[in-house]
Amino acid sequence: MSIYEITDKPIDPQRYADHVLRPEAGAVVTFTGHVREWTKGIRTLYLSYEAYVPMAEKKMAQIGGEIEEKWEGTRVAIAHRIGELDVGEVAVVIAVSSPHRKAAYEANEYAIERIKQDVPIWKKEIWETGEQWIGDQNKKPEVRNT
Repeated sequence: MSIYEITDKPIDPQRYADHVLRPEAGAVVTFTGHVREWTKGIRTLYLSYEAYVPMAEKKMAQIGGEIEEKWEGTRVAIAHRIGELDVGEVAVVIAVSSPHRKAAYEANEYAIERIKQDVPIWKKEIWETGEQWIGDQNKKPEVRNT
């Protein structure tokens, strides 16, 4: 059984790693995404995340199913936090176990890319100089003074 959840509480990455660990797993790869202080030269004060929770959890479960189908023997757990998060806090955790390390690494990277593409979670960055809802992480943020 896998875990896919949106939470407004602090995330304990070890809980998710423990959930996917089992005797046949030779590897557990855990990714944690944290709130960083600097993004493209702009200082972040905090982030605010919102989600359409039922659909977000459904989409994360779908991603987990894709992983378990594509990489045999994997088990997945994903959690994403919503609400206001300070610099250094964990925003997302993805834990993947598999019989071999390569599959666990590949599946974990696949998960974060798919989450960014398809899961209805929205991030607002609040900077010293303004704030903005962020969609495309590859673009330089446009600062809106507040």
